[in-house]
Amino acid sequence: MTTRATTTTAIGRIPIRNVQPVQPEGPWPAKAFVGEVVPFSATIFREGHDLIGAQLELIDPNGVKSALDLVETAQGSDLWRAEVRLDIQGTWKFRVRAFADDWATWLHAAEVKTAAGVDSEVMCQLGVELLDRALGGRTTKKTTLLAETRALLADTTIPATERVHSAHAAAVAEALGTKRPVSLVTMSAQHQLRVERRLAGFGAWYEFFPRSEGATVAADGTIISGNFRTATARLADIAASGFDVLYLPPIHPIGEVNRKGPNNTLVTKPGDPGSPWAIGSKHGGHEAIHPDLGSLQDFAAFVDAARGLGIEIALDLALQCAPDHPWVTSNPEWFTTLPDGSIAYAENPPKKYQDIYPLNFDNDPQGLRAAVLDIVELWISRGITVFRVDNPHTKPVDFWEWLIGTVNAAHPDVIFLAEAFTRPPMMHALAAVGFQQSYTYFTWRNKKWELGEYLHELSHDTSAFFRPNFFVNTPDILTEYLQFGGVPAYKIRAALAATGSPTWGMYTGYELIENIARPGSEENIDNEKYEYKIRDFDEALANGTSIAPYIAQLNQIRRENPALQQLRNVSVQWSDDDAILVFSKFISGRHTDDGRPNAIIVVANTDPHSARETTIHLDMSFFGLTNGTEFDVADLLSGDQWTWSNDNFVRVDSFTHPVHILQVRYPEGHTA
Repeated sequence: MTTRATTTTAIGRIPIRNVQPVQPEGPWPAKAFVGEVVPFSATIFREGHDLIGAQLELIDPNGVKSALDLVETAQGSDLWRAEVRLDIQGTWKFRVRAFADDWATWLHAAEVKTAAGVDSEVMCQLGVELLDRALGGRTTKKTTLLAETRALLADTTIPATERVHSAHAAAVAEALGTKRPVSLVTMSAQHQLRVERRLAGFGAWYEFFPRSEGATVAADGTIISGNFRTATARLADIAASGFDVLYLPPIHPIGEVNRKGPNNTLVTKPGDPGSPWAIGSKHGGHEAIHPDLGSLQDFAAFVDAARGLGIEIALDLALQCAPDHPWVTSNPEWFTTLPDGSIAYAENPPKKYQDIYPLNFDNDPQGLRAAVLDIVELWISRGITVFRVDNPHTKPVDFWEWLIGTVNAAHPDVIFLAEAFTRPPMMHALAAVGFQQSYTYFTWRNKKWELGEYLHELSHDTSAFFRPNFFVNTPDILTEYLQFGGVPAYKIRAALAATGSPTWGMYTGYELIENIARPGSEENIDNEKYEYKIRDFDEALANGTSIAPYIAQLNQIRRENPALQQLRNVSVQWSDDDAILVFSKFISGRHTDDGRPNAIIVVANTDPHSARETTIHLDMSFFGLTNGTEFDVADLLSGDQWTWSNDNFVRVDSFTHPVHILQVRYPEGHTA
């Protein structure tokens, strides 16, 4: 007899594969946010024809354990799934338990065999043995029915078909409960899921430059900077428009050496404020506030006023320095020195940013890490709990893993948004190691097909770790779509951002349809990065050139419809027109506060220059409805109502109503 070494198998007795949600690789937990409905799933199967079952075992951050049945999504699919709304912040643990469902296997076989008169008594005896396993010698009020069923199965004076039929009763299944006879129990590996606070996954962002808010023109034509006191006057309007976060570009002293002039020129004149991203001067560095904006007390009052209106302030974290930043003198090792002894400017060849020195994270990594952490902790102590990080893809990923992990260990509510418009692997890596939110390619996805693909990707393929923030514009980005699409384009993009992602944002001036580009560029002319921008929001409202009321309506719709507050629930539907995008979002009544299902259908004309008519086709099962069912929909933007079913005619006129946001009106008592 040949002796062979024993091999340990990695696969379980019942294979459990592709457990979700998990990160695709690496030691980092998957992500969710408070109130998010998370789909848990796994591919589970076994040899032969015996039936199996599965459960999701959860441990919440307080150590409380629970179990939920997983259900096969379609017979023979081997994909088992359950949705859970997670309402406790912190780290959850979960694993999948699979087993041979001996009771279900017996029920099926007994029904078929006794009906055919094959092995009838054997099948009844097997049923008796399974119930003996379940009873385990116990007799309680709950097990009385099981004991009675056992006795019935053992009674040979009754036809076998009747005895087996009695075992099929729903009451028997309920009485079995957790004592259901199973075998071959197999456990998956345990995984972690980090549930962050709600604002990490749902919110509306607004961006403005404090120096422009309340800026005035002096008698000599120079501009007097706005400050935190004058900017406070804008907070009420921002809150009334439904925004949760106000993002401020850097508020620190701006370098005077190589300061940039209007439209990024190298020529400046007295009074030119320079780019806020060229941080540091004789007035201080990242710890300081620009003197024109006011004092620390003024900043604290501004933060308190915002908080009183339900707005959190997001501060820009731009890890770079102007040539006259104090660090250039105190810590020259934190920069890259060229052979001629000069310090390297920031570059994106052939572009050169003469007003900025990038930091070198390899010369003194521990010293620089400590300095950056001190800066972040300082601003947290001043009331900041959200950071928009400038160009994180130009810094080492392991630095961000360390910084965010260190900060969140002490301050779990702090949120970091990655402003990384770069290649997908880098964007995904930054999200994987800790960034709670990320800018996306949404800005450049304008056609029906590419928007549909991108919505599916973000809501399904990468949703375990990559959380999008759909900004419609930035000081640097004014796409051709917005330059030439007029008011319809601005309405379309805002509606798609506000409904397609639970987190979206806009830079001030969007509501005023600022769409004149610098020649040869995809950014605004007279860019606010390099000069003051004086706007009259009240006048624009009065003369009807502002879409601020439309923006406020979008944010109100988001707050009133829980389906729009979710990330993973997008279903792209079909239309017969290559410009009409249709997608839906749905949340079951099991997961809403009022117990009612909520479904939204978005129908958008992606061509801002036309009116289109077409037929759209809906997957009724997505809404918990059967084919052929008629239901009412209400357009939450226009107030119109229609009766719909599987296939529906639509007209979408970009010049009047470029987007329909339709709420499905379920009959009273429908739980979907």
